[in-house]
Amino acid sequence: MQKGKALIAMSGGVDSSVTAYLMQEAGYDCIGATMKLIEKAGAQTDADEARTVADRLGMDFHVFDFTALFKEQVIDPFVRCYECGLTPNPCVDCNRHLKFQALYDRARLLGCDCIATGHYASIRFDEAAGRWLLYKAADRTKDQSYFLYTLSQEQLSHTLFPLGELTKEAVRDIAAGQGFLNARKRDSQDICFIPDGKYMDFLTAYNHKTYAPGNFLDMDGKVIGTHQGAVAYTRGQRKGLGLAMGAPVYVYSKDMEQNSVTVCENDALFSRVLRADDWNFFPFDTLTAPIRVCAKTRSRMTEQPATVYPEENGTVRVEFDEPQRAITTGQAVVLYDGDQVIGGGTITEVL
Repeated sequence: MQKGKALIAMSGGVDSSVTAYLMQEAGYDCIGATMKLIEKAGAQTDADEARTVADRLGMDFHVFDFTALFKEQVIDPFVRCYECGLTPNPCVDCNRHLKFQALYDRARLLGCDCIATGHYASIRFDEAAGRWLLYKAADRTKDQSYFLYTLSQEQLSHTLFPLGELTKEAVRDIAAGQGFLNARKRDSQDICFIPDGKYMDFLTAYNHKTYAPGNFLDMDGKVIGTHQGAVAYTRGQRKGLGLAMGAPVYVYSKDMEQNSVTVCENDALFSRVLRADDWNFFPFDTLTAPIRVCAKTRSRMTEQPATVYPEENGTVRVEFDEPQRAITTGQAVVLYDGDQVIGGGTITEVL
């Protein structure tokens, strides 16, 4: 029985290809779509691979040119944040503005009821609360719930994650069973517009300018070396400092006005308390009282016990039970209760 019309976000990878297959098997009338976000080598190949899968499944297929919107909503804010001394998370912004807003807007124009993506996470409706909730994926090694904390109730109600209960290996087996050529294609681990991971090279080329060298400082404010521009460094960084200190040192903080970078030994990187704003919660609209959660400040860390406290103007204070390493402004802090995602926000201050 046909369940409705769905737009499938197809990147050319195995996850989105299997998503398209599973949605069709579940009875949806499916349309495939690739979002063109940047001009890059291999982009056309990815779109061609997505189209090949769509054709194999008998789906209509579109390529949506979102390059201008991606520049405005993701790349430009990324650059501005780095130049202000923050370490942004562009994948969160892409999900917020592109995949689950711009793509859904296109889906509605095509008469679709929902969109489906290859994210590893799960969405469930809580009848008692009357709210849509977000949960971790069954495959903990692939869970992407950290990057999805900005989804609104409206977006959740029109989104499906067919891979949420599957392991990555099971997804690859399905793809192989369907004869998809991308069944063993390597996963992309990089920011799509900085595939080589060379942030300074990207910023220099994007802005058509160079960044002035400045001073490395120790924790006492003593000059101990010269760096290549404070914009290039992030809290907790060790590689690429070029400092011989007798013991490993890491970036502790940056002063963008003075163009200085302070370094420290590992022990100085640990903090218990942070503040964050720009919150989105799933079980409720606003945090009104302290709650116990587990929280994480990086996608690959294991969430840690903490208490969160509402403050003025929508700010939330997160106090970890134990000190956490290299909490970084500009990154996301995401809260969990077991498998359930409570919500998340952007870190503004490390105390």
